[in-house]
Amino acid sequence: MVKYSSRWFLFLALVLAAINLRPAITSFAPLIERIASDLSLSRGFVSLVTALPVLLMGLLAPLAPRLAVRLGLERAIAFCMATLFTALGLRLFSHQEWILIGTAGVVGIAVAVAGPLLSGYIKRYFFDQMGKIGAWYALSMAVGGTLGAVVTAPVTDHLAGDWSLGLSVWALPTLVACAVWLCLPNQPESVRKAAGLPWRSRRAWLISLFFTLQAGLFYALVTWLVARYHEAGFSVGEGNTFFSAFMLIGLPSSFAIPWLVQRFGNRHIWMATCGLVAACGLALIAWLPNWSPLLVCMVLGIALNGSFSLSLVLPMYEAATPMDVSRLTAMMLCTGYGLACLSPVLVGIGRDIGGSYLVPFAVLALLAICMSLLALCLRPNPVLIETK
Repeated sequence: MVKYSSRWFLFLALVLAAINLRPAITSFAPLIERIASDLSLSRGFVSLVTALPVLLMGLLAPLAPRLAVRLGLERAIAFCMATLFTALGLRLFSHQEWILIGTAGVVGIAVAVAGPLLSGYIKRYFFDQMGKIGAWYALSMAVGGTLGAVVTAPVTDHLAGDWSLGLSVWALPTLVACAVWLCLPNQPESVRKAAGLPWRSRRAWLISLFFTLQAGLFYALVTWLVARYHEAGFSVGEGNTFFSAFMLIGLPSSFAIPWLVQRFGNRHIWMATCGLVAACGLALIAWLPNWSPLLVCMVLGIALNGSFSLSLVLPMYEAATPMDVSRLTAMMLCTGYGLACLSPVLVGIGRDIGGSYLVPFAVLALLAICMSLLALCLRPNPVLIETK
């Protein structure tokens, strides 16, 4: 058992790692139109900067438990932070489009491995406080994602409008996180624990599909929300304000909703409610984008950040051991991000073909309804998932 005094440092390491998992992706959204214009790229192609890391976050997530066995849990996460630092530093040269896309791929690799390992880390060191620490974990990710979305544009303007500098400034916090993780004592995993993922578990598939839908909605909005409101007649500045509200409101909701679920139970009802609220918000953006956009974005941010934070803590409750948590999380991320990466590309292609964002956003609203129905199938189950 970890001594109480050392838990604060373990908690600090968790928070720093979680904060750095999202800015490399969300920092792109406020600059997407500027980058597309400067590099003369189509919207479908430029969306790869968001879609590619999401795809790799899915495809490479199953490698996380194996890397933990080879390096140890703590050193594997430190390696991920170092990889993120390298990728973000290279964005200084991202005026060459192949570097821009290449760094997006490296970001996806690092986040793919770090995500499942951090869930196992919580199960190992904070078993008696999983709900509380899981809420802080989700909040930290939301803080990082929000900072990337909100701070990048003004920082870029302060740096003479050079968007490559605005993107690469996020290398600095990853360096701090890497230094902290290297100070943690490493605990190698037993080779006998290197089992596969729970592909044959129906429950694991339900969890993975729920994550798929909420992640697809989130990354579609991260990429195209500002562009949708710009098309509806708002300025880019106003669109960034709405997007900032969408991200900022996620900070309290990503912490509060898991806490409320732990206190009152019935997490499947909360998840289903988040899906219905998201469907209403997306329908308004599709058909009535001029109706109270700030309020709509805030409500949508509560729903999607809430569903995201709930999906993050699900494996901690559903799996038996820290490595089982990592494997279930790896399967969830593999399936979820592997499919969710298509949503930004499909929305961009739909806009290029149809000349409007109405139909793509209407489809997103239907997917939110499907997410709500799926959540009702995830009533808490006393039988824990174990990998064989």
